[in-house]
Amino acid sequence: MRRRAFITLLGGAAAGWPVAARAQRPDRMRRIGVLMNLAADDPEGQARLTAFAQGLQQLGWTDGRNVQIDYRWAAGDAAAFHRYADELLALAPDVILASATPSVQALQNATRTVPIVFALVADPVAAGIVESLARPGGNTTGFTPQEYGIGAKWLELLKEVAPRVTQVAVLRDLTIGLGQLGALQAVAPSFGVELTAGGLRDAGEIERTIAALSGSPNAGLVVTASTAGAIHRNLITMLAARHRLPAVYSFRYYVTVGGLISYAANTVDIYRRAASYVDRILKGEKPADLPVQAPTKYELVVNLKTAKALGLEMPATVLARADEVIE
Repeated sequence: MRRRAFITLLGGAAAGWPVAARAQRPDRMRRIGVLMNLAADDPEGQARLTAFAQGLQQLGWTDGRNVQIDYRWAAGDAAAFHRYADELLALAPDVILASATPSVQALQNATRTVPIVFALVADPVAAGIVESLARPGGNTTGFTPQEYGIGAKWLELLKEVAPRVTQVAVLRDLTIGLGQLGALQAVAPSFGVELTAGGLRDAGEIERTIAALSGSPNAGLVVTASTAGAIHRNLITMLAARHRLPAVYSFRYYVTVGGLISYAANTVDIYRRAASYVDRILKGEKPADLPVQAPTKYELVVNLKTAKALGLEMPATVLARADEVIE
C-alpha cells in the first residue's frame, strides 16, 4: 500500500509540473510593433530588420511562433509617421521598436504608456525623448548612434583628407541634433574652419545648399545623422561628387553609394542590440529603468574610388585606421 501511495503521489506531482511551468512562462503570443523611418524597399532598412529578428531569435523569440511582429515603413513622410504610429498602437503591442527620431516623436505623441525602444536617435535628451541617458524616465529608452563629441572627429577627418578646406557646410535636420551642431561649432575655430548650416528637408533645399558651396574655394561638407539624410543619401553623394566637394558622413551607407568617408557606429549592429531591450521589456522590465546605450565602437569607412575622382590622395594614416576600404 505504501508503494502504491507513493507512486500515486509521484504521478500527481508530475501531472502538475506542466501547469507550474506554464504559470512561470506565459504561452500567449506576444506582439511587437516596428515603425521604420525608411522605405520598405530600402536595403539599409531590410538589413536593420534582419539583424533585429536575428537578435530576437537568439533570445528565444521567433516571429509567428511566440511573437507577432507588425511592420510599418514611413519612408521619411511626416504624415505617415503619425498615421502608422496610430495603426500600430491600435494592434495593442507589448512593445514598439522605433527607428530614428521622427518615429519616436510620433509614437510619444500617441502614447505615454506603451513601451518604446528606439534605435538611431542621435540626440534623445535635446529632442525631449528621454529625461537623461542614465535615467530615461517615462515609457521610452533605446540606443543612440553617436556621442555628442563625434562632430570634432568628423571635422578632424575632413581636414586630414582635404587639408585645404576652410569653408564647411553642415547638412542637418534643422529640427533635431542641436547637440551635434553645437559640438561642431565648438571645435571649428581650432581647425581653421568656418561653418554654415544647411537643411535637407527636401531635394530642393539640399541642391541649393550644396550649389551655394560650389562657388566657394576650399569648401567641404559634413552630413550629420537624420532620417532626411538617409532618404536622400544618393542625391547628396551625387551632388558632392558633381561639385567636387570632399565630405564626411555620419553613416557607412553614404559611403557605399559613393560618399568619400564616414566615421560612425554600425547601424545594423544597433538593431541587433535593440532586440535585447525588447526582450527585457517582454520579460517585465520597464523602459524607465533601462539606460540609453551609446556605441562602444565606431567604424571608419573610406571610398578610394571617390577620393580618386575628387583628386585626393588618401593619407596612409587614414587608410591604416580604416575598418573598411571600398575600391
